[in-house]
Amino acid sequence: MEAALTGGGRGDELSGGCSLQLTDVSKRFGTVTALSDVSLSVAEGEFVTLLGPSGCGKTTLLRIIAGFEQATTGRLLFRGADIGRRPAERRPFKLVFQSYALFPHMSVFDNVAYGLRVTKVERTEVKRRVLAALEMVGMSSLALRRPRALSGGQQQRAALARALVTEPEVLLLDEPLGALDLQLRKRMQVELRAIQHRLGTAFIYVTHAQDEALTMSDRVVLMSHGRVNQVGTPREIYSRPETQFCAQFVGDTSLVPCRVLGGDMGSMAVELAGGRRAAFGHYGGSLRPGEEALVSLRPEELSLTCVEDGLLRGRVRDVVFRGDSSRFEVEVDQGLRVSVDVRDGEKAAVGTEVGIAVRPDCGVVVRSDRGAETEIATEPEK
Repeated sequence: MEAALTGGGRGDELSGGCSLQLTDVSKRFGTVTALSDVSLSVAEGEFVTLLGPSGCGKTTLLRIIAGFEQATTGRLLFRGADIGRRPAERRPFKLVFQSYALFPHMSVFDNVAYGLRVTKVERTEVKRRVLAALEMVGMSSLALRRPRALSGGQQQRAALARALVTEPEVLLLDEPLGALDLQLRKRMQVELRAIQHRLGTAFIYVTHAQDEALTMSDRVVLMSHGRVNQVGTPREIYSRPETQFCAQFVGDTSLVPCRVLGGDMGSMAVELAGGRRAAFGHYGGSLRPGEEALVSLRPEELSLTCVEDGLLRGRVRDVVFRGDSSRFEVEVDQGLRVSVDVRDGEKAAVGTEVGIAVRPDCGVVVRSDRGAETEIATEPEK
């Protein structure tokens, strides 16, 4: 499946064409298949995130790009040149690890300068580039400190500066924010995105955290069972899921069974339990009339109403305060609950029978994953 990533998120800034292209890349570890026929392309200056649960193959794919693993089959091209057998040190990429891998006995300055010194860069040029990299990540005042005297966020910035100082053509990041606390992660998401904008360097970022993918990316590559499940902008991935897996993995959703009445790409008429009929968006391949499917309904797309006016009807089973809203869990069928986020003013006590209305142009019909191909077994993420 071709996952074309050129264009998108930043308009003319991405018009430089394809920088990195993978075609039918597979990876096997003995009898275990970790990746199966993955194809994608990354534009110059694009921020691409490989998103998926642990074991889906995203880290294996990043390591193949970096040169730490070799694909069993498939091609890896960079600006038209085949680099699939080129060793990691001869690829114009740098990898930032989750553990940062800073030398504990060296200062921040010396850590950042290490790669330049190894390649015999002239001393004054080393100083100029190191100071510029530290300025870029806001670490100039901490150049003489050692890693143990830095916070987690500062160590992350130092590791980023060490990668950036060598001026890589593509920066690879393997869950670099995973060890940080929630508030620091959120700040670093904004900072990473700002740095990437200033540099114009292509970033390929691995994470299992959907908020990171949606916040920072031009494009998101959602992976499952060693394959690409869906590719799109963050808004497309969230608002237009093509599969049940995408709808469930990215954001919160309730999946309501339905029977397809008819339609085409973009709109699908369905019948819900109780005979209620409605039309929702549909973006993931053809569905035949009479086929069983699911409607993905985000909690913020719904509202409570009187029983007679609801597309769905049920009884409130739980209410959870969430700060700026409350989440109502409404049982619409035995064992099936639908989540509804409401602002102050809409209230219904536990046990109350309510209707659920769907806001205009919301809801997406997806094919059930039941019976879908799942035989790809992945190696544990490294």
